[in-house]
Amino acid sequence: MRVFVTGGPGFIRDHVVRVLRARGAEIGDEYVDVLDAAGLERAMRGCDAVVHVAALYSYDPADEAALARVNIEGTRTVLAAAAAAGVRRVVHTSTAGTCGPVAGRAATEEDGAPGWELAVPYKRTKLEAEKLALAAGAVVVNPTTPVGDGDRRPTPTGAMIAGVARGRFRGYVGTTGLNVVDVRDVALGHALALERGRTGERYLLGGTDMWLGDLFATIARLAGRPRPRLRVPYAAARAAAAVGLVNRNEVALARLPMFFSCAKAEEELGYRPGLVEPALARAVADALGRSPG
Repeated sequence: MRVFVTGGPGFIRDHVVRVLRARGAEIGDEYVDVLDAAGLERAMRGCDAVVHVAALYSYDPADEAALARVNIEGTRTVLAAAAAAGVRRVVHTSTAGTCGPVAGRAATEEDGAPGWELAVPYKRTKLEAEKLALAAGAVVVNPTTPVGDGDRRPTPTGAMIAGVARGRFRGYVGTTGLNVVDVRDVALGHALALERGRTGERYLLGGTDMWLGDLFATIARLAGRPRPRLRVPYAAARAAAAVGLVNRNEVALARLPMFFSCAKAEEELGYRPGLVEPALARAVADALGRSPG
């Protein structure tokens, strides 16, 4: 099988390419800008499938226009190029954030993002991109919070891990948590979705639900540092965001614990996430190996 993987070198993408090659796929992974329709169609000719991993992952309010351009228009262009090239099988990388969170329980693929979170440009643009992919008959995968080796740019998740590992964070928002997953499991989930996923369906690729205080404590222990102990009430975080002391988009997403169930992927794809601490250990090692910059 020949597969075209969108985007340039990146955290999830590098792992996806590695897994696909290990499973026997021939990878067409030349870099083509996601807005280059002619270049994409040319690169996709002769491919059996496209895995659309390329996206902009940012909570910076200044990136709103770029997020719409890359995540929405880029996805529209990729899907059109795949259709023009005669590629029938597309796997689209979305985010768990389009499925929730939901108060009081783990969210599933049957759920959606709470309305107040759609003010966050990253979440809004990823939801619009996902709708385009589903309408085109793609298989959609929804990673939760991938961690592990290779997040060197870093993503917002990688920056968070680096901040805790280097002792820059003294506290945490007590109302929230994350579903944390090994990026290697997410990459394998992409391969399983390509092989077994049903078109027009989405699949959460998750791991372990962790309250933010527990996650920060684990990262600090792996880094050999004291854990952050200041539990910040959500109202205080919102007040800090209102005066520009912290990122308002990140605070908006901290209102509820971001917990998710990957039971559908387990049942339909054979997805089996492993322990998350070894992945956190790799992430911490990467973070401490980078120059503080």
